[in-house]
Amino acid sequence: MAFMKKYLPPILGFFLAYYYYSANEEFRPEMLQGKKVIVTGASKGIGEQMAYHLAKMGAHVVVTARSKETLKKVVSHCLELGAASAHYIAGSMENMTFAEQFVAQAGKLMGGLDMLILNHITNTSMNLFSGDIHLVRRSMEVNFLSYVVLSVAALPMLKQSNGSIVVVSSKAGKMASPLVAPYSASKFALDGFFSSVRMEHSVTKVNVSITLCILGLINTDTAMKAVSGIINIDASPKEECALEIIKGGALRQEEVYYDNSVWTDLLLGNPGRKILEFLSLRSYSLDKFIN
Repeated sequence: MAFMKKYLPPILGFFLAYYYYSANEEFRPEMLQGKKVIVTGASKGIGEQMAYHLAKMGAHVVVTARSKETLKKVVSHCLELGAASAHYIAGSMENMTFAEQFVAQAGKLMGGLDMLILNHITNTSMNLFSGDIHLVRRSMEVNFLSYVVLSVAALPMLKQSNGSIVVVSSKAGKMASPLVAPYSASKFALDGFFSSVRMEHSVTKVNVSITLCILGLINTDTAMKAVSGIINIDASPKEECALEIIKGGALRQEEVYYDNSVWTDLLLGNPGRKILEFLSLRSYSLDKFIN
């Protein structure tokens, strides 16, 4: 108890100050010039907008989604906007073999990889959970497991470039939300897995950053159709959301919060969790794993 009284307040104060007031390097579009970037789920919505932002910044871009015809249009527009190069590889992230092979093909097209942006999700709708195990399995495989497969395949290239993994998640992956239980489960899984791997990278000195992006309601066609008549809140613009995701990855931030509410970052950021994670490392004997 005496230890807690003596050391907890300054530790808490330090983490609060660091969490809320630490100054990140200012973002500059030229940070992405010439960078080699993969964007998944890029045929529409936030992924499409990220591809266009990256193109304007002069990046090399490889996009993927299921629709070949739509991806062709996205690539064409990327080239018009000034992309250093732009390619597409169509396929389904339900196929883990495709996911793994896609990264290798993208790396060959660009001659390496600097940033992997994981953005795709399986089709979902808002309903009470009725015991559909197939839906839970598909959500976990596409929204979570394929992200793991892609990141594992990309890690050797990202280690060479001291690159970044950007994981697009949701408020539903940080707080309980009705009507989206399978989707929410997959997003919570992203936080658990990638936050743990980020910690492992830190203790083992792997210079590959991991940015988890927690998004509120964004005005994509898919999201607006899903929430119509169910949720009555203003949606945030997909174009600005896409840019904030890219900024977070370029600045190697641990988490990015983008929502129309000023409370989201403050309440879901949870510095208490960061403190516990820091203190818990004292209980581990990690030397044998690091060596």
